[in-house]
Amino acid sequence: MNEVVLVTGGNRGLGKAFVEEALARGARKVYAAARDPRSVSTPGAVPLALDVTDPESVRRAAAEAPDVTVLINNAGITTDSSLLHGDLDDIRREFETNFFGTINVTRAFAPVLAANGGGHVLDVHSVLSWISQGTSYSSTKAAVWQATNAFRIELAAQGTKVTGLHVGYIDTDMTRGIDAPKTSPQDVARQALDGIEAGAFEVLADELTRTVKRGLSADPAALYPQLV
Repeated sequence: MNEVVLVTGGNRGLGKAFVEEALARGARKVYAAARDPRSVSTPGAVPLALDVTDPESVRRAAAEAPDVTVLINNAGITTDSSLLHGDLDDIRREFETNFFGTINVTRAFAPVLAANGGGHVLDVHSVLSWISQGTSYSSTKAAVWQATNAFRIELAAQGTKVTGLHVGYIDTDMTRGIDAPKTSPQDVARQALDGIEAGAFEVLADELTRTVKRGLSADPAALYPQLV
């Protein structure tokens, strides 16, 4: 993998797995971006200060990393807020990070990717892009999915390819309290980088995600049995 990779939220969880996998594949350089670059612990990674919700921080990061050829939009949060009853400030915070953060970073690095030959963008979605658990997190990921579709069309003109990663439960701190089958972050990172190298439009990283996608053309009751 002869690329210069930048991973947002690259200090822990899936982001750290992305950083480690890119380095293992021989990437020329890997920027591990985080709000606090001191939290980056992966040997060989280049820590980079980046708050995806702060446009000035995003602009500085783009200026400090002008050699990026692969951008991985991984940073995200969840507050488990109900759209009907949850705190609107929590919901807005999720959208600022998950949706607008992805837009901020992609807009800032699009000219960088173009200057370096086109490159690639990977956006981390979720199976919850396609099915709701009744929380605002699902809504943010559905919005990111549509942003990815839009960027895929717009960035094609400059030769930038865009991949969307959809996955169910990953064995990270975010899902620590959930009792369900989980995929290791290392396995997800391997599948995602395989997808980048293959030029895939989408990567469906587990059977749950593949099952949900197959059900999208059915009546909503097929995905939501509680409606019956």
